[in-house]
Amino acid sequence: MIKPAIILISLFSSMTASAAPEKPTAPLFILTSASFDNGASLPNKMVANVFGCKGKNDSPALDWTDGPEGTASYAITVFDPDAPSGSGWWHWTLFNIPVDETTLPEGMKNLPKGSIQGRNDFGRSRYDGACPPPGSKPHRYVFTVYALKTAKLPLDSEASGAMVGFYIQKNMLAKASIIATFNR
Repeated sequence: MIKPAIILISLFSSMTASAAPEKPTAPLFILTSASFDNGASLPNKMVANVFGCKGKNDSPALDWTDGPEGTASYAITVFDPDAPSGSGWWHWTLFNIPVDETTLPEGMKNLPKGSIQGRNDFGRSRYDGACPPPGSKPHRYVFTVYALKTAKLPLDSEASGAMVGFYIQKNMLAKASIIATFNR
């Protein structure tokens, strides 16, 4: 009896590059930050000032490339999948960002015109930085920008991270993420 792995290998080895149709290449959708390197620890100024954490609670600078064709707005989320809540922790949701905005400054004081911050898991409609429990392994903070096919999500500043995420998933054309870590 022939093992399935051998069949897959023989099918794969008989394929040639010309057998696969060429796909048009779309421009990459990329998110970067001048405030931290992807995979690096968040600077203290981006850490929360609650639960014993002593940061400045400044949002990081975020820059992204133009979204794909059909992009009508952007949304940004910051999520900690390592929070000991059983469901992660939303640190920030920002949506209805105009399509002509592709950058947010560090320590942003004024929202882009028409954009809305949803309620985070601290119960506030704003950015709240990292603050994992003392002695825990480093938590990951996933910063994601989404290109959306709608100019407005039908939500307000009381919308939870889960609700914002639901509407983002329904309207997403592309997404790009970077990750920071932090522990204490």
